[in-house]
Amino acid sequence: CNPTVTVPDSVPLAKLGKCVRTLRSTVAPSLRRLQREAQKGRVPQSVTALQRDLVLDNLPHRIEGVDISTFQGTDTVGSLVVMIDGKPRRSEYRHFRIKGGDSTPDDFASIHEVVSRRFIGLRERGEDYPDLLMIDGGKGQLSSALAALDELGIEDVPVVGLAKRLEEIFRPGESQPLILPRASASLRVLQVL
Repeated sequence: CNPTVTVPDSVPLAKLGKCVRTLRSTVAPSLRRLQREAQKGRVPQSVTALQRDLVLDNLPHRIEGVDISTFQGTDTVGSLVVMIDGKPRRSEYRHFRIKGGDSTPDDFASIHEVVSRRFIGLRERGEDYPDLLMIDGGKGQLSSALAALDELGIEDVPVVGLAKRLEEIFRPGESQPLILPRASASLRVLQVL
């Protein structure tokens, strides 16, 4: 924006310079603040790309990711990470100590347990479900998460599985994985989870 200002010849140049400096010092900070506030409400392009690539009905403002880790072959922990509008929300990360009775780690049962406990907790607290649930794993892990949601009667949460070795995205009802280009903005969002 380059406005044109016409000044009568009778205004001294020094006075005009002073007016411009005063205007710049008072208007510029307000303009920068307004620009920052406008950016805050904007959803990153990577989130809209994720909606397009996964063919989601709604924009995935809140994405939750579930991953299972086993320490020294016996202690299994489920991790829940949260992103809001493509930015990590570390204050909402959660860990779940797996209660499964079997001493042998079972990735599928662990995913089922973490998803069940998470969604039961959300329901009990009256909190909204995520716009997208991302499971770290392939078809088997995705099936375990879907079974947990089905047992709870939850049908309206989109769920995908991300097999990290080849970055394959598994979706319910799809026999073949979705493979996005490595430079894809939507794939980067899922990889951060």
